[in-house]
Amino acid sequence: MKKDMFNDSSNLLVNYRVEIYSYQLELVLGDITIQEVDAIVNAANPYLEGGGGVDGAIHRKGGPAIMKETREKYPSGCKTGAAVPSNAGNLKAKYIFHAVGPCWYVQPDRFDLLSSTYNSCLKLAIELNCKSVVFPSISTGSYGYPIKESSVTAVNTIGDFFRSIQGQNTPLEFVRFSLFSEQDFTAYHNAIDKYLISG
Repeated sequence: MKKDMFNDSSNLLVNYRVEIYSYQLELVLGDITIQEVDAIVNAANPYLEGGGGVDGAIHRKGGPAIMKETREKYPSGCKTGAAVPSNAGNLKAKYIFHAVGPCWYVQPDRFDLLSSTYNSCLKLAIELNCKSVVFPSISTGSYGYPIKESSVTAVNTIGDFFRSIQGQNTPLEFVRFSLFSEQDFTAYHNAIDKYLISG
């Protein structure tokens, strides 16, 4: 296990890094739209129409090419717990994965749906030969998912996915969470530590 602080290729300070089953899991406090990775995950709504928060920021900085593709390829949108890829427009990434997480107060199967959302993105990463993926904290904004519960589900899902592909010839090297606040960072840090202890 390795924990440190360093700068990535875009000079972004990575605040925390651990190795899980030969893959890297990283935490940063920073703007997800400036990161140089293969795939940026967008916390999208089911209609893929853009919105506030991470979704709005990605569409504003990425430009109209992103929505043009999603409207053409996915006219029915994307169901909760799933993700679909598009171009990344003006962003420094190859793809945007539009992932639809559950609403905390609406969907009783929210734990399974949130795990499915992360898994869907990771499977897309493998299918599209991505080395790196950066996630926001899915569903913890307007969808009301508590950060503690969300972070545990997210970290457990990613750690278990790393275990499932261990030893396989895949291009994936690291997964990163790009977090908005110190509170969110602490929640994910604690979730990772808990996963490492239990694993």
